[in-house]
Amino acid sequence: MIKALGNAWSVPDLRRKLLFTAVIIALYRLGCFVPLPGVNREVLEGIGEDGNAITGLFGVFTGGAFNNLSVFALGIMPYITASIVMQLLTVAIPRLQDLSKEGETGQQKITQYTRFFTLGLALIQSLAMIVYFRSGGTGVLNGTTILDTYLIVITLTAGTMLIMWLGELISQRGLGNGISLIISAAILSQAPSAISSLIESGNVLTLVILAVIALFIVAGIVFVNEGQRRIPITYAKRQVGRRMSQGGTTYLPLKVNMAGVIPIIFASSLLIFPIILAQFAGNDADSILGRVAAFFTPGNAPYLILFGILIVMFTYFYTAVQFNPIEHADNLKKSGGYIPGIRPGQPTAIYLNTVLTRITLFGALFLAAVAVVPYFISGALGLGQQIFLGGTSVLIVVGVSLDTVRQLESQLMMRNYEGFLKRRQQQR
Repeated sequence: MIKALGNAWSVPDLRRKLLFTAVIIALYRLGCFVPLPGVNREVLEGIGEDGNAITGLFGVFTGGAFNNLSVFALGIMPYITASIVMQLLTVAIPRLQDLSKEGETGQQKITQYTRFFTLGLALIQSLAMIVYFRSGGTGVLNGTTILDTYLIVITLTAGTMLIMWLGELISQRGLGNGISLIISAAILSQAPSAISSLIESGNVLTLVILAVIALFIVAGIVFVNEGQRRIPITYAKRQVGRRMSQGGTTYLPLKVNMAGVIPIIFASSLLIFPIILAQFAGNDADSILGRVAAFFTPGNAPYLILFGILIVMFTYFYTAVQFNPIEHADNLKKSGGYIPGIRPGQPTAIYLNTVLTRITLFGALFLAAVAVVPYFISGALGLGQQIFLGGTSVLIVVGVSLDTVRQLESQLMMRNYEGFLKRRQQQR
């Protein structure tokens, strides 16, 4: 990776892309410290350090902007939620299916729908956040007028749309996936404070143990993310117009972790919903919602069991959305390809579904282990909620790093190939 960055810095075009990406991320981090209007800054101190599941989760994924009540307090989560829902609706609604098959034009329309959906979600979540901080009894937003509430809602919504625009700018003019890089930057921004708190506690042995465990987790994530089952595909010779296609042999790669981190985000969002309802109900421990919230407190045995089961279920569900064996079998049949030893058509679809089900089981169990094991580690080391980087955060950061480096290397290969062509032309 360091060698790839060094080579990219020597190319003027790639150097401009790297600098542009760094500037956009710096602007995002600057917005995480711009306060909202009408916020009591004195009472705000200490928010997020009480071990609350809501402030802990949103604080990590917004880079501390949620706990600071800044203009970027909602982060990019409304856009991520809208994107996931639109992907699911694309499978369920025929109109969206047709748009997804129309190429770039259809994809632009789906992207436009996603932006409008993000705007609606941002408005709803900004109102919910105001209700949460008022009902929680913290006094952060107490005394705000109707005009202040209106300004906060507009500011939070505009902040989310601005982050979405910054992410799209990185994807278009920078390097890597802009939205993913912004999330990774938000997660990594919490690392220095977490490490310094562990060092100040004086428990050097705990810090060493966590470092070793983190290395094993990162190695496991890289191994699973890069793992794939290669299905051999053979193409027979056939007449295409006036040309004879030579055929050949290739392979169809089926990734072990095709769903990525989406199942963990689904499961986390679903399980935190009862806690949010309990906060809105006044956080009464004796009420029904209060007892439900206590039942779903992160770290409890019922929470961890249900968390793991939901991750496995959502992994299979999202993999089925991403990969359709029947459609791939039909495409292979139309293009003259077949799997050696498997008849084209329905038998090929059954074979692909069987292979995908088996490798997805390993990927689902791995995702569940990455999400659940950090809770056991935290409990064994007596850290409570001090671990800011759970398995989900590490999975996101490692996955984004791998994708960015892969894209950087492809850009370098493309420019070297272009240079080779130019040299060949000059020699002629």
